[in-house]
Amino acid sequence: MFLRLIENGGYITLVNYDINKTGKKVTISTDKIKRIFLEFKRDYQLWIMVLPAIIVIFIFNYIPMYGIQLAFREYDFTKGIVGGKWVGLKYFKQFINSYQFERLIRNTLAISISSILVGFPAPIILALLFNQVKNQRYKKVLQTTVYLPHFISTTVMVGLLVVLLSPNTGIIGKMLRLFGLDDVNLLGNTSTFVPVYVLSDVWQHAGWGSIIYLAALSSVDPQLYDAAKVDGASKWRMIWHIDIPSLVPTMVILFILSMGGILSTGFEKVYLMQNGLNITVSEVIATYVYKIGLLSNQYSYSAAIGFFNTVINFSFLVITNWVARKIGNISLF
Repeated sequence: MFLRLIENGGYITLVNYDINKTGKKVTISTDKIKRIFLEFKRDYQLWIMVLPAIIVIFIFNYIPMYGIQLAFREYDFTKGIVGGKWVGLKYFKQFINSYQFERLIRNTLAISISSILVGFPAPIILALLFNQVKNQRYKKVLQTTVYLPHFISTTVMVGLLVVLLSPNTGIIGKMLRLFGLDDVNLLGNTSTFVPVYVLSDVWQHAGWGSIIYLAALSSVDPQLYDAAKVDGASKWRMIWHIDIPSLVPTMVILFILSMGGILSTGFEKVYLMQNGLNITVSEVIATYVYKIGLLSNQYSYSAAIGFFNTVINFSFLVITNWVARKIGNISLF
């Protein structure tokens, strides 16, 4: 068997011959190559602008993937990443069979699903409400007000929660005592940890997340609203039949992306909100990987857990993308 390149009428033909001269023929059009080159030449300024981002992603996201093999090796300080003994799926089996596996998956899914159910529609509703405000000055003040919490650092945010939710000195704690709920520790109660995490996250990021939906609403043709008014449609009817359908493509894309991080809850906030009273519901995969890998020096085990987490997230992303493409013909790829 051998390969042969021949030129025929502007096409480069790759012919795969076997011993009997009955191989397959594959053609690659030079027109496609020329079109790609012309598009790159036309948009070279955009490519130059995005080049630093590509370099950063390549350095910090693709090159470190070389260390994935650590999950399949017995890590040895003296031999480096590639010098350890190959153990295959040992650490994956160890994690799945561990007594903490079920609790970690349950806690992670509880926080992630609750965040999606409450946090995903929040910026959509906020954008729809902002779109109904006609006074531009008042609208800008409202938007700036709800955007500001996004710029609060996670550490400061958790500090605010600790101060405000303190059962003895916090404002919310004192308000609860007025209703006869004495000594209610919202951060130390296992039944209130997830609601506090989710609601505080919505308060902090819903305003910022509404920006992309406001951008989608700004592209709606004003003639649609005029036609709806002529037909006697109320504001609710216009929201239901004009605004929401215009947001559906954006909603689907962002939902697919959110499902790609179903097991990737924010490490910093969960870790800072943890204490001895809520550890049974606040211990998630991200915090467990940190404790096992960096604090306990079990690098191979933590790498296996992290890789397991990534595979599950990627699977959810692909499945959700496939379902969205089949149902609504909207997808990432």
